[in-house]
Amino acid sequence: MKKPVLLAVDDDPQVLNAIERDLRQEFRRDYRVLRAASGEEALATLQELQQRDEPLALVLADQRMPGLQGVELLEQTRQLFPDAKRVLLTAYADTEAAIRAINQARLDYYLMKPWDPPQELLYPTLHDLLTAWQVSYKPRFQGVRLIGFQWSPLSHELKDFLAGYLVAYQWLDFETNPDAQLLLVRSGYTAADLPVVIFEDNTALANPTRTDIAGRLGLAQTASQDLYDVVVIGAGPAGLASAVYGASEGLRTLVIERQAPGGQAGTSSRIENYLGFPTGLSGSELAHRAWMQAIRLGAEILAPQEVTELCVQDGYKALTLSNGSEIRTRAVVMTTGVSYRTLEVPGIHELTGAGVYYGAARTEARTCEQQDVYIVGGGNSAGQAAMYLATYARRVFILIRGESLAASMSAYLIEQLNQTPNVEILPYSQVVGVRGQDHLEEVVLNNNGTEEVRPARALFIFIGAKPSTEWVCKTVVCDHKGYLLTGRDLVTDPRYAEAWKHNREPYLLETCVPGVFAAGDSRAGAMARVASAVGEGSMAIKFVHQYLDE
Repeated sequence: MKKPVLLAVDDDPQVLNAIERDLRQEFRRDYRVLRAASGEEALATLQELQQRDEPLALVLADQRMPGLQGVELLEQTRQLFPDAKRVLLTAYADTEAAIRAINQARLDYYLMKPWDPPQELLYPTLHDLLTAWQVSYKPRFQGVRLIGFQWSPLSHELKDFLAGYLVAYQWLDFETNPDAQLLLVRSGYTAADLPVVIFEDNTALANPTRTDIAGRLGLAQTASQDLYDVVVIGAGPAGLASAVYGASEGLRTLVIERQAPGGQAGTSSRIENYLGFPTGLSGSELAHRAWMQAIRLGAEILAPQEVTELCVQDGYKALTLSNGSEIRTRAVVMTTGVSYRTLEVPGIHELTGAGVYYGAARTEARTCEQQDVYIVGGGNSAGQAAMYLATYARRVFILIRGESLAASMSAYLIEQLNQTPNVEILPYSQVVGVRGQDHLEEVVLNNNGTEEVRPARALFIFIGAKPSTEWVCKTVVCDHKGYLLTGRDLVTDPRYAEAWKHNREPYLLETCVPGVFAAGDSRAGAMARVASAVGEGSMAIKFVHQYLDE
């Protein structure tokens, strides 16, 4: 963060040197002192500061300068920096003109030459003015700024992407935030270009893709090696565990993640049943601890990148990415996880990302303040989302088809929900429609055959999951639901008996393709818990070693 600027202006070199020296001596700790030898030079400096969006605290300008005089300069300063303090430096003979300028041009003060000693005649006045300026000064946010429309699905997607990588960013709603409109003009774009991402160096991208932003944030987009020992596809808890153990044991390890680290667990507001964290931790915190641990140990991570094809070539595995590049590896660990199933009711597709969200959508929680929100689903993810949203929303309604949550949610979460006064469970209920113009306004509920229309600010959907394996089921055997089959399931189930065609039995987490393993939620028979996924991801590396040693 650059320090606020103090600008000294005088056409007399000796006076300018003296005022600059005194300002630096007293204020250099908290301010940056700049100088200008004329009114025109000072105006150019002010315009440059405005373009760079740098803060200006005070201008101290001499009155008698050729060309642009002090009062005229300070009047233009007010137009460029309305909050900056403006002080006129004048001789005794010009005091009457200075007083008139204070009244007419609304200057903050005038100072007499000479000001020696500055401890008595300069510093007290400037300290008072700067203290008053600091009261109203709001430092410019240092980081990524995202300008968009609240109800834009693409804006929502970018917010989730930045939050998923724990990037500090500022959201600016173009319709309600005057700063957003000013920043957009300075960036050279218009409302038609939204959303616009402005980076810390003030460069901007309009309608960017996640890959565009990732490149600017320093996330790797291309592999650094021609051949890896193991490639992990997916950076959820299972994938990150594989990366940590693979890298720590000396394997050339690459992780490819198509969205954000943590998978579904990464969106959880609070995980309270994970071993070793008695007070719980957020899913994003757990994911980023593991992410940094994997990198520290030597793993390489590509994100966001998506694998679209897996094939075997001469014993090696060739992975094709969505950008057309190819990566070769000796072994693969599939940890692709699952994605939420979509709710098929009238109006849902038009409002997805504009009040209707799949998963926790933590980036939208603050916009639900003092509003009613609805959650569809009765699993742990739904319960954790309800507890988080209850901090902001007026009321949180959980819609479940059955009588209670006991069969689908952990007991500790049910107890927390029962103790939260603004959370209400609606049994035997389901959403049969959603309504709204450009965003969600109403939900249509069916409760035991009775339809009811209710106002709603947001609808969060957790109605089960499907494995993210569509792209690989032609190469690797999956069950009828799309989950990856591994280990003994390949040889004991007669439906898949022909899938394994090798002399040895498959390793516990090995798919029908030797050297391709599966772990976590996308594996058939896996338990949908973070601890289980971490365990399977770690175990997979043991079997990778056994396969590579064959």
